[in-house]
Formats: sequence, structure tokens, C-alpha cells
Amino acid sequence: MTPFHYAFKVADIESTREFYVGLLGCTEGRSTDRWIDFDFFGHQLSAHVSQDRPALDYCGVVDGVKVPIPHFGCLLPSDRFEEVRKRLADAGIEFIVEPQTRYAGQVGEQKTMFVLDFSGNPLEFKSFSKEEERFKG
Repeated sequence: MTPFHYAFKVADIESTREFYVGLLGCTEGRSTDRWIDFDFFGHQLSAHVSQDRPALDYCGVVDGVKVPIPHFGCLLPSDRFEEVRKRLADAGIEFIVEPQTRYAGQVGEQKTMFVLDFSGNPLEFKSFSKEEERFKG
């Protein structure tokens, strides 16, 4: 796997640290008072403070469910997906797309869920029933 790097906008450093480190369990990397890096399931996220963040646009429709575009997230093994789901639910985080199985019984069957971080950035977590089917369908 080649890790990706993604830079995105957040409202502030403290609530971002609380969500990604405190809630998701990410490891914090370098930071200043204007940006912070995280190890996001093996990938590098760079959160930068900005007061100019775009509004959500639910223009995506996947398997009949409206999803926010853009969004980012992570593909997880089933046990890790369940661990993240439980952490989010136990913390009282609202799911903007409830945990569910998409494409049930079909090629590409996957568990998916969407949440917003504390700056309103949409994240999707998913887990494929058969890893080899993630690009098939």
C-alpha cells in the first residue's frame, strides 16, 4: 500500500485534535497553531485552520443514498470498521449516513457509514466483504 497525503480545512486545532486523536485514536504528528498532521490509519492528514470552509453538497447518490461530495475516509477491515463504529456511537456522534451494508449480496458488497468531524468535514468509513472486489462492480 502506498499511503496518501490529504490536506483539508478545519475550524480550529483543539477540536480537530479532539476528534482525530481523542475519538478516532489517530496519532498526532507535527503541528503549529495553524495546522496539525495525523496518522490516519496509515495515511497522512494535514488539517489547516481556515474560516472559509465550503458548505456541504449532498449531490452524490450511491446505491440510492445521498452522500456529501467531497468527502474522504478510509477502507478498513471488518473488525476495525466495527471498532470505529462503536467509538463514534459511544461518543454520541451523529451518523449522517447510518452504518449499513451497501450492495448486499452483490459484487462490491460493503459496510459504510458517514460522520462529520467537529469542523463539519464529511468522512466515510467502509469495509468490503471481499477485499478483492473493491474496484469491481
